[in-house]
Amino acid sequence: MATILNIETSTKNCSVSIAKDGVQLCLVEENEESFAHGEKLNQFIEWCLDGAEIKLKDLDAICVSKGPGSYTGLRIGVSSAKGFAYGLDLPLLAINSLQILAESQINQGYDLIIPMIDARRMEVYTAQYDNFGKQLTDTEAKVIDETSFEELQGKKIVFVGDGAEKCEETLRHLDATFIQIFPSAKYMCQLAEDKFNQNLVEDVAYFEPYYLKDFVAGKKKSE
Repeated sequence: MATILNIETSTKNCSVSIAKDGVQLCLVEENEESFAHGEKLNQFIEWCLDGAEIKLKDLDAICVSKGPGSYTGLRIGVSSAKGFAYGLDLPLLAINSLQILAESQINQGYDLIIPMIDARRMEVYTAQYDNFGKQLTDTEAKVIDETSFEELQGKKIVFVGDGAEKCEETLRHLDATFIQIFPSAKYMCQLAEDKFNQNLVEDVAYFEPYYLKDFVAGKKKSE
């Protein structure tokens, strides 16, 4: 039984929700190509607190999406979450970004839920979940080609996430639905409540985002 601030910044969607006992009270989010999370996140948190009609002192925990996803987005979201957790002396909770996507499709009658977060070109961050949101395979960075997931032919599958649409043509051999959405803090509410009730907390001092891959900065083009 808790009031939890949820922060999701693993993609270009900057998303904040507040939930009480697993029920969403308010959601503020926006996605845009500029990845302006650093400019908007604190403002979104203020708006969400106002919308939920609560104060920071009313919070029982902070929950953040830990990755995988955008290096910059994760760094901003985790830094903010750690700051609030430390400053307010609250427990810090963390959820895999792919699990947040999978949560959007649970109990919909699929054999498998396969979230996909866009990496680069035909690469995605992905894992497999069952219809109830239980993770079945390890999180991985996977290059998608015509042979990907061929062992799953015959199963009813949903691919969900901002990496799903680009894979649709390549994976047309499967009985699959493709849903192009972003991870959102609205799907974190019950997951965060469950972690709080199980006391699955992170060490605020040492917690780091789950980048999965090392960050590689692009070279500046010659003028």
